[in-house]
Amino acid sequence: MNSFFSYFWEMLRTGGPWIVISFAVCGALHGVLRPEAFQRSLGNKKFSSIAKATISGMFLPICSCGVLPLAVGLYYSGAWLGPALAFLVAAPIINPAALILSYALLGPQISAAYLISGFMLPVIIGIIANKFGGRLTESAFAPRREAAFTNAARPPLLPRLINGLRWGVEDLAVQTCRFIIIGTLLAALLLALIPASFIQAYLSNPEFISIIGATILGAAMYVCAIAHIPFIAALVSMGASPGIALAFLIAGVSANLPGMISVWKLIGKRAVFIYAGTTVIFCITAGYAANLLFAESFVPQFDLSQSERGVQIAGYFNIRFPEAFKTACALAVALIGFYSWAIYFIRRFRRP
Repeated sequence: MNSFFSYFWEMLRTGGPWIVISFAVCGALHGVLRPEAFQRSLGNKKFSSIAKATISGMFLPICSCGVLPLAVGLYYSGAWLGPALAFLVAAPIINPAALILSYALLGPQISAAYLISGFMLPVIIGIIANKFGGRLTESAFAPRREAAFTNAARPPLLPRLINGLRWGVEDLAVQTCRFIIIGTLLAALLLALIPASFIQAYLSNPEFISIIGATILGAAMYVCAIAHIPFIAALVSMGASPGIALAFLIAGVSANLPGMISVWKLIGKRAVFIYAGTTVIFCITAGYAANLLFAESFVPQFDLSQSERGVQIAGYFNIRFPEAFKTACALAVALIGFYSWAIYFIRRFRRP
């Protein structure tokens, strides 16, 4: 039981600062950006919109839970489903610090495959979402906002900014934190129930079934875009195949239970099937392809003495928040999440 609460709290402290910052950024963008201009950029089925969302996400050093409010905010502000999901997946995968650290600890072959996969996966998800998203493809929130601004004089900047920040806290944060809390609890329970020795032994097995298992395990767990790379490097140095490393590397950051549950509840069932299903199939395929391509040439390159410089450079790109700030953000996310559930159950019980 102690390990369960420890995992839960540590995951909240890891993602909490990015989640809170995302609410603020999302609220500011929601209030400041013109809906019609925003929709012209990301509110369509053009490939260029998916590419813009993917490239924008690639330069953000943010975790998979921290990017969730931003992606949902993009969708609620008028972005179509394809660009929103492409941004959701791209941001945690192609993290500058993660790329440098993976090169330092995993070598050029896995790092190159990671970079290529990190661009391909969001683009594929975006294309599939725009093609098969159904009624979710076009955000239902966009027409209302556009009509409101078209038929009325545009307020000054400061009131729009304040209203946007209020929306980020009172609307987006309350909705999102409710499901982040549930997903984080489930992920912590998974980590507490499955022994670390079992995970390590299973991921070290080079068989194809292990690529499937590594993908599903990585997608279900919540892992930091940076912190899981040394763990994977240790597995590779003990004999894990490059395919196992690549599958777990991508799945671990591109999908997680808090994200999947939040997408299900805040956007729709079809969206999470596209998001999670495409991720799992892509990771299994990429892992199998990596084993075929690198079967003869792959040599584990983890050597601490040779990797220290890369680790040091990666540290420059990895933002370190003060411990007090991490704790405060974790408390804020937890309180908002539990408050949201309390309001939900009170309203349910009050219904006649």
